[in-house]
Amino acid sequence: MTEPGPALCSRSRARMRKQPVSPAVLVLALGGFLMAVFYFSSSLKPASEPQGEGSSGRKTRRSPLQALYDGDQVESAVQAVHQGRRELLEEACRSYTHKRRVLIPEDLKHVIVDDQHGLLYCYVPKVACTNWKRVLMVLTGAAGPHRDPLAIPANEAHVPGNLRTLSEYTTSQINQRLRSYLKFVFVREPFERLVSAYRNKFTRSYNTAFHKRYGTKIVKRHRPDPQPEALEKGNDVSFEEFVYYLVDPATQREEPFNEHWERVHSLCHPCLIHYDVVGKYETLEQDSHYVLQLAGVEDQVSFPASSKSTRTTGDMAAQFFRDISPFYQKKLYNLYRMDFLLFNYSMPSYLKFR
Repeated sequence: MTEPGPALCSRSRARMRKQPVSPAVLVLALGGFLMAVFYFSSSLKPASEPQGEGSSGRKTRRSPLQALYDGDQVESAVQAVHQGRRELLEEACRSYTHKRRVLIPEDLKHVIVDDQHGLLYCYVPKVACTNWKRVLMVLTGAAGPHRDPLAIPANEAHVPGNLRTLSEYTTSQINQRLRSYLKFVFVREPFERLVSAYRNKFTRSYNTAFHKRYGTKIVKRHRPDPQPEALEKGNDVSFEEFVYYLVDPATQREEPFNEHWERVHSLCHPCLIHYDVVGKYETLEQDSHYVLQLAGVEDQVSFPASSKSTRTTGDMAAQFFRDISPFYQKKLYNLYRMDFLLFNYSMPSYLKFR
């Protein structure tokens, strides 16, 4: 986890006035060109209109970013909650990150762009990202005739190319969008998200690709005397074996974590990108409505209601961790510690290593 230089992560207008920084572009040649992206807020008021391709000639309207800072269309209590989350994240970044680096396009592959409405959304698997992709497909026109997000098949929401990501743009286009678009991310209690990922990818019979890709490897490395069928299919990985796999140093030396269990701070770089809205799974419907209000589209599309209870997911996580030894609980907590700290989640009470 690293902390950006001043040009990358200036979170308060007061700080920006004290430390004016000019945009810069660093091009690194390592067999190809890697763009280093710098951005900053150049004024107290954001641009009045999203400036995506084809925006010239359209009637000027207030952007979601301007709506956020004007704050005259959203209930004050909701604004206060989100301001508090921004301030807590800023403070955590200052307290717990020390090294400095700049963004490169590889960092932006999870950031979806809606040029029409001036939105940047960093999607995190297992935090309602399917429904948010559906909503953005409706807003960008990628859903075709569909106006109801739930009419879009879940697998279609994840098809590459249906939605553009920020990594696909030029350096100047990236900088402009980071400055003037509303940036939002949704997060979840880290261990509840992890248990959700395990249950979906390793206990569902239809996820044979994950069983083959990861299950067989986990069984081979972390199960004493595995049966030939388990080595071939990898479809009966236990949660304990999954934990062994995650905390094994060899795992990340070989390749990055899969996005479904990668840490949010590694997917969305919240200390490099200043997120204007940090939504939480625990307040999903309220926070989603807030984003749609800021974008001025709450009368055009509704975020699908969830039938899941956060109490249920919390109880389920406690049940899964019951058989994990304190030694491995601590190792796993240390692995996900930054997500707990950055997004203000307490250490779960069911952990036994305290």
